[in-house]
Amino acid sequence: MIQPVLKWVGGKRQILNSIAPLVPKSFTSYCEPFFGGGAVCFHLKPNHAIINDINTELIEFYKVVRDYPDDLISELLTYVNDEAFYYSIRDLDRTDSFKTLSPVKKAARTYYLNRMGFNGLYRVNSKGLFNVPYGKYKRPFTPFVDSIRELSDYFNSNNIVFLNGHYSEILNYLESKSFVYLDPPYDRVSTTSFISYSSDSFSRLDQIGLKNFCDKLTANGIRFMLSNSATDFIKDLYKDYKITIVGAKRYINCDAKNRGSVDEVIVRNYK
Repeated sequence: MIQPVLKWVGGKRQILNSIAPLVPKSFTSYCEPFFGGGAVCFHLKPNHAIINDINTELIEFYKVVRDYPDDLISELLTYVNDEAFYYSIRDLDRTDSFKTLSPVKKAARTYYLNRMGFNGLYRVNSKGLFNVPYGKYKRPFTPFVDSIRELSDYFNSNNIVFLNGHYSEILNYLESKSFVYLDPPYDRVSTTSFISYSSDSFSRLDQIGLKNFCDKLTANGIRFMLSNSATDFIKDLYKDYKITIVGAKRYINCDAKNRGSVDEVIVRNYK
């Protein structure tokens, strides 16, 4: 297993033991339209994977890990755990020079903010500006050099396609024997549930649209697995599919009261 290099809201490391046995034994390509931290992909290590996420900074980060791992590591080794330094890096997206930053410097910023921001959140406001406060961690900032290099090796030794668009666009890249794992923003279980993953939130209308997309996958004979919160709304929405309930621990939440064990669903269109 390759260790994810980013913490990500809804990350699947806690329930990999529940997910992995339900994955089809064989498939020609693996596709993950809501990639995030990529724990499932990095656990399975498919030879051919289609990685998509609507978060441009995230996809560009993975491209830099693939293409310039040594430059990224060198840049990160100059960063420190300091509140003033954190805000100077965070607020770069509020400056005119942000658009001209090199891909390596932008990727370093993404990694650093993920590690040093409050509780590992990725959150932007309505203007698309990163607004997570400093995490006040006491540990020094040290990049996980070996993990970055291992991930770069994986990307370069396999057929990995990076996409940055709406999840529905992946249909153009799928074969009949592809396998799709969907890990969308979850249906809210409380008013503090985290969904501000991009500047556009994911509503229940979006959840319905995603279910319709799953119906299209099924109609095309493509196997899918989907994770979501075990709300009555989601269980009713996917009632025509096979649903497995699993328990998960959630550590990334802006409200400490809402961190802990929660039920999730794993939805499949195959046995």
